[in-house]
Amino acid sequence: MAGIPRPVDDLPNGSVSVRVIRGGFTNNIPNQTVELHVGSDILKTKTDAEGRAQFDKVKAGEAVKAVADVDGEHLESQQFRAPSQGGIRLVLLAGAGADKTGASAVPAGPPAVAGPVAIGGQTRFILQPGEESVEVYYLLDILNNSSVPVNPPTPFAFDMPTGAAGLGILGGSSPLASVDGLRVTVKGPFPPGSTHVQLGTTFTVTSGSFDLVQRFPAPLAEYAVIVKKLGDTKMSSSQLGPQQVIPQQSETYLGAEGMPVAAEQPLTVSLTDMPHHNAAPRWIALMLALGIVLAGVWASTQNRDDAGAGTGERNRLIARREKLLADLVRLERSRADGDRDSDNKYRVRREEIVAALEQVYGALDSHGITPEPGNTAGVAA
Repeated sequence: MAGIPRPVDDLPNGSVSVRVIRGGFTNNIPNQTVELHVGSDILKTKTDAEGRAQFDKVKAGEAVKAVADVDGEHLESQQFRAPSQGGIRLVLLAGAGADKTGASAVPAGPPAVAGPVAIGGQTRFILQPGEESVEVYYLLDILNNSSVPVNPPTPFAFDMPTGAAGLGILGGSSPLASVDGLRVTVKGPFPPGSTHVQLGTTFTVTSGSFDLVQRFPAPLAEYAVIVKKLGDTKMSSSQLGPQQVIPQQSETYLGAEGMPVAAEQPLTVSLTDMPHHNAAPRWIALMLALGIVLAGVWASTQNRDDAGAGTGERNRLIARREKLLADLVRLERSRADGDRDSDNKYRVRREEIVAALEQVYGALDSHGITPEPGNTAGVAA
């Protein structure tokens, strides 16, 4: 997406990668000087064979802008803040025939009439797989084959497939195009000839395969699909002709011409055998972490239960102790009042109470409760 900074996590923290291309993504510009304006400082470096210039350890939070002059054409990115986590990738597009705003002008002409449009000409779909994502670029030529502007019978609007993220309009697109969320709208009237609409989006992938399924409100008459070959990546579709291997500097692409597709019918392209990270170790680590958390929750619950049970047992022992002491006091008072007819019963009952108190005090000792001094004396007596 020309000039638009895109946060990524495949670069070191604080790094900015600027790719410079001419006209399309298969034409990288090597050995091109690129400037990175960081606050009041200007950093310079040259692009490598893949057209990329990388700036590392850019101070987080600084206002940043990428600049390059290609054959007299001045290119600038949007201004953005240097990230503290992850990096930034952006593209500078040369030779797009754009004005200062990056948008092609719409020529004036006669009044518009109702009429059809088709997608053809130099329409290209470019797919660039990574290890956990696929970048997809739509370079659409919307053709009006009449000599006057036309308004299609239905608005030219379509939705990107589910899972698309970061949808944006590339530099050089017609100002008729706009994006709202994942919906693309191109307002009429369409001038005679081609209306260029160039879009970029990213899909997250968790396996080695990816399916692009896209419907358009106009027929696809002429188009090509180009896939960057990363590792053993393969492309397949019943709507494509024979494939060709296209070497481009240090990269390799797969390309095929497409067969016509009617309006509102799906164009389907499948990628397989893409490099990807095995998700199994991540899931195993997640399950282990979840197990540790659950074990901690269970242990804390058990501790609370044990603490509650211990408190209840201490309360029961204290109540038992108080009752036995009260029984002992009543027995002694009865003895002191002169009831001498039951000496034998008195001795037996007193021994029972004292024995029970000894057991209660022993249990309380095990719970960390010391006997009250007065009650201890009463038992000893």
